[in-house]
Amino acid sequence: MSDAPFTVDRDAIRARSARLDDAVAELKSVFVGIDGVIDELVDAMRVWFLMPEVLTRPVIVNLWGMTGVGKTDLVRRLVRALDLQDRFCEVELSNSDTTSWTTSVAGVLDAQALNDERPKIVLFDEIQRFNTLDTEGKPLTNTKFADFWELLSDGRLAKRQKDDLEGVMSELMYGLRDVERRKAKGEDVSNLVHLGIWEAREYKRILGMPESVHDIAEMGHAKLIERVRSARTSKRVYEPVDHSKTLVVISGNLDEAFSMANLTSEADVDADIFCAFTDKITLVDVKNALAKRFKPEQVARFGNVHLIYRSLRRADFARLIAREIAQVSTATKTHFGIDVEIGPTVNELVYRNGVFPVQGVRPVFSSIADIVESNLSKLVFAALMAGETHITLDYDTERRKLVARFDDTRTLEIPYTGRLDRVRQRNTDAVVANVSVHEAGHAVAYAVLFGLAPLQLTSRVASSYASGFTFPHEIHETRDAMIGKAQVYLAGGIAEEVVFGDGDATIGRGDDRERATVLIIDFIRRFGFDKEFQANYALEHAHVMDKSVTDVDIEKMLTRLVGETRELVRTHVAPLCEIAEALRHAGSLPSETVREILQRHGITADVAPEGHLHLPSYETRLELPKSAVTKSPQPIGGADA
Repeated sequence: MSDAPFTVDRDAIRARSARLDDAVAELKSVFVGIDGVIDELVDAMRVWFLMPEVLTRPVIVNLWGMTGVGKTDLVRRLVRALDLQDRFCEVELSNSDTTSWTTSVAGVLDAQALNDERPKIVLFDEIQRFNTLDTEGKPLTNTKFADFWELLSDGRLAKRQKDDLEGVMSELMYGLRDVERRKAKGEDVSNLVHLGIWEAREYKRILGMPESVHDIAEMGHAKLIERVRSARTSKRVYEPVDHSKTLVVISGNLDEAFSMANLTSEADVDADIFCAFTDKITLVDVKNALAKRFKPEQVARFGNVHLIYRSLRRADFARLIAREIAQVSTATKTHFGIDVEIGPTVNELVYRNGVFPVQGVRPVFSSIADIVESNLSKLVFAALMAGETHITLDYDTERRKLVARFDDTRTLEIPYTGRLDRVRQRNTDAVVANVSVHEAGHAVAYAVLFGLAPLQLTSRVASSYASGFTFPHEIHETRDAMIGKAQVYLAGGIAEEVVFGDGDATIGRGDDRERATVLIIDFIRRFGFDKEFQANYALEHAHVMDKSVTDVDIEKMLTRLVGETRELVRTHVAPLCEIAEALRHAGSLPSETVREILQRHGITADVAPEGHLHLPSYETRLELPKSAVTKSPQPIGGADA
């Protein structure tokens, strides 16, 4: 063994570190609301970028989040910022039956000339489509891309088989004999001496040759035959390729972890509420979600570096809209020489009609094009024809018009109603009043029973039918909380009865009553909170008990809760009607407004932030009962024991 000291190129490492820092700054200037993810991603890959020589296994980083949050684009832009496009490959795995030109990861890397031992980045996108378990948890029969799991395990991929090498030798020998036979006949063989590009590429893949494809094509049959013989002698050609210097990025959407991911059409729930719920998703939640799609040993191979994208906050969307509109203004100035000032009312118009929190940023870009760019093109044309160089654009919400001022000398108005605003305005006043009373019933019951003002109260939503919602906080499941939640669900329909009369109460209570019923069924059958029934009637077992035994008790309990909830609503009908009236006019009320109305009627309701967990103060009540205090335990047996 050599005694020469190992040398470290500190300048090279320092230069790489600086490039990585520059990439971070560039990414944060491009993406909105994911600074934390960017920092985590770069930290996870830092050793790979600075000192790949020390790695003995691939670096595996997982990116999870709902659609439109920038998972794939982040990786692509990072690759570009680090100037690694030639060492980057995207692979979309799938276990579907669609015909694919390759069925292995090694095949994809071969086609990209990346199936070698040098550092590279491989992105496996939309991984949720590669599930190995069905919805019932049963294994799926799938042989496609089986080497993916080998790559995650030890970083080695089988590159070639013995049959491949023998096939190459056979082809080359046939080609050489053909050239010699034609030459003996006096034929021109100049076009047969060299190989075709596709042949050369295949030989490069199979033999693992370091030469370029063009150099291999010019070698000719005889030289390549010698290379094959040498490869067969060394046997190294049969060994798997070591990908320990590879950065593996796995990306996907996990609806099992992001339970709100199916609310894709919801545009009226505050983005901060969604963000608060996604902020609570942890590594454990991700692994549980993966366990529903993949086998246990496969879940383990994903590793522990799981970066979780949060849903964007309201402020993130607002910043994104402001930035994109500013870029439109800059482009207009650059191409047409016209200064454009766009007021905040236009930003608000875009937000109301472009933000679907669960769908991420893509709908926002579409709405900016629809609202700003398309209308601005008309204004720019008018300014150019009149020789004007300045446009100020605002939106008059009351009159539903875009108002443009040219050089402060003339005004042009364009009637415009946002696409979602148009849907919201279809709801008639009478129906909105009914929905407002229904939601106010939920809000009052929630405040009285839990001491909290709801996060958001809405009665006018972007929907083809009139509806609303009352968004609660996270409630810790206890016996009393289950009863309270059931009453909150029941309060909406009961409020309609109290205010409008039984005959005019609507069927909008359907989902509420279903949820209340499920709560009480679990209350009795699953959790044993009813003293009369202590067995678990929810178990699926060979000896299933007759659940009808508990039906009468469930019905009696719900009937009693309906009576108690009706009394609660009648007692607080004054604040209920005041909240409903305010909600009818505004369409949506924040927590602070609801609290102020309740306070005027003697009801205390706290305003708690998104992500607040309502639960009993167990820590202050943890005290050993006096009856449980005994003398110190004595040893069993005599003194000599």
